[in-house]
Amino acid sequence: MEHITLLLAIVIVTALVFDFTNGFHDTANAMATTISTGALKPKTAVAMSAVLNLVGAFLSVEVAKTISSGIVTEEGITPEVIFAALVGAILWNLMTWLIGLPSSSSHALMGGLIGATIASVGVSGVNGGTVVTKVLIPAIAAPLVAGLSAYLASRLTYRIGRNADPKATSKGYRAGQITSAGLVSLAHGTNDAQKTMGIITLALVAGGVLVPGSNPPMWVIVSAGLAIAMGTYLGGWRIIRTMGKGLTDLQPQQGFAAQTSAASVILASSNLGFSLSTTHSCSGAVMGAGLGRKGGVVRWSTATRMFVAWGLTLPAAGLVAAGSEFVTKQGDWGVAAVAVFLVASCVAIWFISRRQVVDHTNVNDVDAGDDEPAGVVTTAMAAVTVPPTAAAIAAEELKTTIPAPAGSSAEPASPAAV
Repeated sequence: MEHITLLLAIVIVTALVFDFTNGFHDTANAMATTISTGALKPKTAVAMSAVLNLVGAFLSVEVAKTISSGIVTEEGITPEVIFAALVGAILWNLMTWLIGLPSSSSHALMGGLIGATIASVGVSGVNGGTVVTKVLIPAIAAPLVAGLSAYLASRLTYRIGRNADPKATSKGYRAGQITSAGLVSLAHGTNDAQKTMGIITLALVAGGVLVPGSNPPMWVIVSAGLAIAMGTYLGGWRIIRTMGKGLTDLQPQQGFAAQTSAASVILASSNLGFSLSTTHSCSGAVMGAGLGRKGGVVRWSTATRMFVAWGLTLPAAGLVAAGSEFVTKQGDWGVAAVAVFLVASCVAIWFISRRQVVDHTNVNDVDAGDDEPAGVVTTAMAAVTVPPTAAAIAAEELKTTIPAPAGSSAEPASPAAV
């Protein structure tokens, strides 16, 4: 680490900030259904997820290799390019978190890296074949496979338990949800934490600290694991609300089926080195499980907004990254300007989010009809003052002007009696 320059240090810190946002942005993937069905209390759920994310970060480096040596060519990639890519990914993560939409942190990072690389060295700097086979195809296949698996698993669980005691069945599946949620968290650590490991390794190669093709150093693995664990513990409550209550209403059987299906897809992709979107997998599984129960529905208005966000992720992050790369090319002042822009944007988004706070105390307060927090509707209704009618005013005047008979304990006449 003695050869790390100031610019490279800035890139590494920015990468860990992205990892942190990845953690709280994707907490919903593992814990939304567990929280929404009441299997675990919100703070307990995110604490368990954080620990297992950290453990998962140490289990494999296959995805990190895909990021560091597969998506873009190492020739012509500089620390400035990676910095610009991270700026695009971070801002997309924060914007989608602000509006409560589950989108892919992985694709935000890919889009940022591709956009910044094209702005720096042209299209030749991108390995198109790798992008198609290890990013785009899994992006389409993952939610479909996870959704179909969750649908079939939900149907099977209801068929098996159709003659069982509903209360006992629900209790058993709640316990199963806790186990499956832990499996998703572990899978998330093996897949998403490695993306930051890969991007830091790519920066170290670009800065001449590591030789091309190197595995992530141990300090990179540890720091990336800790960053995503801390972000996970913070809890992305806005997205947890959408995943847990906004897409569909899940019972414990469905939650168990969704989480088990998603974890299976994510772990399989990690072993194959596919940079899979855990968000796509878990969202697809939640929708599949929602349809797997007789009478179950998916709120397609929320799903449509989510699909639009998925489609915009790569180009939006790429455009921001390309613009950032154009500025960083101007020299040290350009890097400083982009850094100031990033910090100012993050602070602004945080202040905007304080206007309507979503946390562990109100994460499940959603009205199913319009996806709005129930507390907001109640407060708005309470604030409306209905003007008294003329009859009510007259009745009040009569009560105050006509005294009750002496010695009588009777209450004043009601407006209806008058």
